[in-house]
Amino acid sequence: MNTKLILMAVLAVVSYFLGGIPSGYLITRKVLGVDIRTMGSGNPGAANVYRTVGARAGWATFIIDSLKGFICVKLAFYFFPGNYTIAAVCGMLAIVGHMWTLFLKFRGGKGVATAAGVFGALLPIPTIIAFAVFALAVWYSGHISVGSITAAFVLPLCSYFIGHQPMAVNIVATVVGLVVIYKHIPNMKRLMQHKELNFEDGSKKRQNENK
Repeated sequence: MNTKLILMAVLAVVSYFLGGIPSGYLITRKVLGVDIRTMGSGNPGAANVYRTVGARAGWATFIIDSLKGFICVKLAFYFFPGNYTIAAVCGMLAIVGHMWTLFLKFRGGKGVATAAGVFGALLPIPTIIAFAVFALAVWYSGHISVGSITAAFVLPLCSYFIGHQPMAVNIVATVVGLVVIYKHIPNMKRLMQHKELNFEDGSKKRQNENK
């Protein structure tokens, strides 16, 4: 069998399993002794950890989840320099692994933090723009989900219109953006019902409990 194909297959498997490491679950379970899947929205991603457990755990989850995606893309570039198609596919597999992780019976996060790492490596300028839009949307609305949905919409547009990105990257950015928005449908429903937690609710709750 072709060595290149074997390496591609190994990278694909590594990307899925690395992306699937449930950092939010591990942090809250091992450090705090709680199961994040029983709290808030039940999602093990950074946003739910932040809202329901607190800022430090939320940021730790976000950083680790971002690194998962970033490392997968960088590994692909290391073994296949300049090949954006392979890098984009590995990045997408890391996001898929995060969203549907084998370690939690295929019930993972919504992919925002892992996507930030993936596209930070693939599309630095569009990712910075999307992150700025995310921050503004969260600041204006008070909801992380609003920022995530807005960024998922903005990033593919920036990918297409800024810097003449390879078509494979544009396609992956679009697919990931659509899936992230789809995964946020429950949040949209809660927003319309005025039941979505404010992004500071968890931090304040933990602070009050620790007093």
